[in-house]
Amino acid sequence: MQLKYKTVVLTGGASGIGRATALMLAKEGARILLCDMNRAGAEETIGMAAGIEFIPLELTDSASVDGCAKEALARAGGKIDVLVNVAGWDRTQPFVDATQEFIDKVIGINLLGPVRLTRAVFPAMIAAGGGKIVFVASDAGRVGSLGETPYSAAKAGIIGFTKSLAREGARHKINVNCVCPGPTDTPLFHANPERMREALLRAIPFRRLARPEDIAGAVLYFAGPTSDYVTGQVLSVSGGLTMAG
Repeated sequence: MQLKYKTVVLTGGASGIGRATALMLAKEGARILLCDMNRAGAEETIGMAAGIEFIPLELTDSASVDGCAKEALARAGGKIDVLVNVAGWDRTQPFVDATQEFIDKVIGINLLGPVRLTRAVFPAMIAAGGGKIVFVASDAGRVGSLGETPYSAAKAGIIGFTKSLAREGARHKINVNCVCPGPTDTPLFHANPERMREALLRAIPFRRLARPEDIAGAVLYFAGPTSDYVTGQVLSVSGGLTMAG
């Protein structure tokens, strides 16, 4: 068990990639503090594995973020071993149709919320002598994505935040890394128009969508001991759809 006796704070575990990650990390022995706004979905996840607890979190509400961090630290006795920022949200549309309210929501959930939560737990990780932070961004943040301009901007921000925070964290033995999924079989993907879904599927060399478990496996690598000498890295999990030059 790679994560036995480890406490993991994980956002977005009520469905999709977050749920698959919570279950995989719990199977590896971790205690999961699942932070989400969807209590019903979180309870479903909790029913699938032992060692998972719920803490309410609304990423666009700074008071909720601070309260979540405070509660997580209290339950963990002040020591959080791993923080996994998975939660995200988007809706595909042309940028010219995006309202300010929509842009604020996308940036709040996908960038500002994770940054706030990380800031809230980072001092405790320093005091504890180390830890792991994993962000789930998107290949949209690496290469752009048609109809997802604010989302791409937010995820690009997470990628930059990962690299910079990794430099700060290294002196404190805190590893900071980022997983960038490509098209994945989640409710968010299936909300896209059918024509777009089919075009993306044809473009993937493996000719299939990622399963949430495919992404969870990459998160487990960064959360576990085999990545102890890895920091500031961005790993695309896209079936070959995007490749680094």
